Parts: sequence; structure tokens; C-alpha cells
Amino acid sequence: MPRPLIATIDLDAMQHNLARARAGARGANVWAVVKANAYGHGLERAMRGFADADGLALVEVDYAVRLRELGWTKPILLLEGFFDASDLPVMAQYGLNGSVHCEEQIAMLEAARLPRAIDVHLKMNTGMNRLGFTPGAVAAAYARLRAIPHVGTITLMTHFANADEAAPTRLPLEQQMLRFEAGAASIGVSLPRSLCNSAGVLMHHLDSDWVRPGIMLYGGTPGGTSAQAFGLLPTMTLRSKVIGIQHIAAGEVVGYGSRYEATGNIKVGVVACGYADGYPRHAPEGTPVLVDGVRTGLIGRVSMDMLMVDLTQVPGAKVGSAVTLWGQGMPIDEVALAAGTIGYELMCALAPRVPVIEA
Repeated sequence: MPRPLIATIDLDAMQHNLARARAGARGANVWAVVKANAYGHGLERAMRGFADADGLALVEVDYAVRLRELGWTKPILLLEGFFDASDLPVMAQYGLNGSVHCEEQIAMLEAARLPRAIDVHLKMNTGMNRLGFTPGAVAAAYARLRAIPHVGTITLMTHFANADEAAPTRLPLEQQMLRFEAGAASIGVSLPRSLCNSAGVLMHHLDSDWVRPGIMLYGGTPGGTSAQAFGLLPTMTLRSKVIGIQHIAAGEVVGYGSRYEATGNIKVGVVACGYADGYPRHAPEGTPVLVDGVRTGLIGRVSMDMLMVDLTQVPGAKVGSAVTLWGQGMPIDEVALAAGTIGYELMCALAPRVPVIEA
């Protein structure tokens, strides 16, 4: 028998979440973001789950080529653009769009000799200060791009730092939009726009030609409220089983480091899942878990292949009892919040050794 840990990917939920993104996009085209191997879901599954998207967006050039080889014929956007001049012929060959965010990329485009035009997304830095041209520099960048014969359409893009924050922040979305509008006006021509991430789609109402939802497509929340409240469905469910039971008395300890000490007689369940499977090692006592459909919590330290749960409230639990680590019935965002991280990380961290099936 194989180890009982398994991840299930629900393609119907992916399609549902994409439809939810489209409903919130106010008529914009939708890039389905599939970077990091589609947030751990797999490129081939994402291509089927998001077949109705207007395009797929990611950061890995080789994965973009793989999408073409798998049969994706609609647009593909490289969100960070190209990393070396050698990427440009590949982009031209496979019809890949690319972000342009720095002078060095423009210089590579100017020096290139390409057989076909490449469509680009000119990225404006409106305050996040990762990638992009400042509003004061974007017009000059546009002029250089427009003068290159093998640059096709140019779309203006920015990225929001705090679209998921309901309370005022040091960089509110409204301030970024004011900067974006100033930069756009300086160009002197009207360009297509690509603005919203998942939080922008769900929590704001902006006019845009393209949106770029990511986490919402996989049933995670970008913040503000629960994924369920946004009408999203979980796409990845990580399940296992109880593989051992211990009955311990008050004063006894559990796991490496003896971090957990029982305050009374308790029943401990050992679950086949650990940090080598992608479960966060730093998850603290009380991180929620479902056992036979009953909510309980972690005790002790997560080890490489196992974790322990308190079965005191699940008296009927036994070896072989069903465990849900996250997904259907156990929102991934709740697990992530308890572990001091975000659902994105849990999805992306799913280890290769975990078998994956489709619902």
C-alpha cells in the first residue's frame, strides 16, 4: 500500500473560480496566472482548468514554451519579461508576450533581430518599488519601444501593493492609481491597460483591458474576508490518514523538542504528513486539522514525515481515520493564518513526493 497522503485537484473548482474572476473583471480580458507550476497544481491541469481564460501568465520562459507544446494557442504573458537576450528569439518563435520593466530590457530589444513582432506590457512602478519605470520615466520608455520595428502592441501595466487591505495603508490603491494616470497621460496616446490582481478584481471596481487574477483562481483569498465569502471554491485538497494512536497522561510530552506537554489524559493521533511533504514545520499548536470531519488541532512539532493531532474531541478516531490538512472542509487560508504564512506558500510548497490526482 502506498503512503496515504494525497493531494486532489478539482478542475471544476478551477473553472468556477475563473468564472468568478471574469464576473468581477467588468468586461476585461482575463490572464489566468499559472506561475510556480500553477501554484503547485500543475501546468497541464491549469491549462484545462483555465481553458476559458483569454491568456495564461507566468514568469518562467521554459514553462511558457511547455504550455505551447501542450497545445495552448491563446496568448501567454511573461510577467517579469525576458531575463537575457537569448530569450527574445524564443519569445518570437513561440509567440510569447513579455513585460518590459527596465532600460536593460529595452536595450536588448533594440539590439535584437527578430523574425516576428513581440507584444509587450510596459510596466509602471507606481509605488511598490519592485519592477517598472516611474511615472516620470514611462513616456521615454514608451517612445523607445514604439521605435523598435519588432515590438508589436504595447499594454501599460502596474501592480498594486495593498489592494487586499481594507484599512488605510502607507500606499493606498487610490494613490497608486493617481500615479498611474499621471504616467499614462504623459505618454500622449491611449494604451490598453492591465491593472488588477486577485484583490483588485474582488475588492475594487476599476476599468481595465486586462486583469491578472492568481490566488483567487485556486480558491485562496487575497485578504479582506474568507474565500467562501468571495464565492470561491478550494481547488487543492490535501488528505491523509491517522497511522498511529498514543494515549498519554498529564505531564507527558509529544514530538521533537518535547514542546507540547499534556495537561491531562489525551489521545494523540499520528498523521502521515510532514514538512518534507510541504506542510509548514513552523505550524504551531492548535493549527486546525479535520479528523473524520471533526475539527481538532496540531500538537507537538511537525516532523519530516509525520505530525500529531489531539484526538480528545474525536473519541471514535482510530488508525485509518480520514484527515484533511487543507482544502474541502478546511480552508487553506485558515491553516496558513495559524502557521503565520499565506495560502499561496502552502500550495506552492506541495512536495513532488505527494501523489496528485484529479477530482
